[in-house]
Amino acid sequence: MTSQPVAAPVAYGWREPFSNEEVNALHAEAFGHQPVDDDWNDRVARLSLGWVAARDDAGLVGFVNVLWDGLAHAFVVDTSVALRARRQGIGAGLVEVARDHAAAAGCEWLHVDFDEELREFYLDACGFAPTSAGLVRLRP
Repeated sequence: MTSQPVAAPVAYGWREPFSNEEVNALHAEAFGHQPVDDDWNDRVARLSLGWVAARDDAGLVGFVNVLWDGLAHAFVVDTSVALRARRQGIGAGLVEVARDHAAAAGCEWLHVDFDEELREFYLDACGFAPTSAGLVRLRP
């Protein structure tokens, strides 16, 4: 009988401090692009209701940003989970914390936009309902 590796415990923090370097590295890994030098701390300070950072004993394993309109609508964007920590429920945990804090802030709706390959994750694992929506591409 072979044993499966035991996943390290994960702690979720709402509006937890983070370094730009660690979020840039995680985002690049999660979305398959080269790391960039974005100022995530400035971005979330200006635009976000909050964010959720997930950490295990090796560091940042998940991050999600929660934008909002200041009233009824919040938006989940940039959900990122490290490759080493996928399929452990961390993404759903990030969204659950985001949902709870958006509700506590008085939001009535939590929106998400996703590619087809993430449909099962957002609809089944996170409890979002499918909706009709519109989209206009502004840049090629």
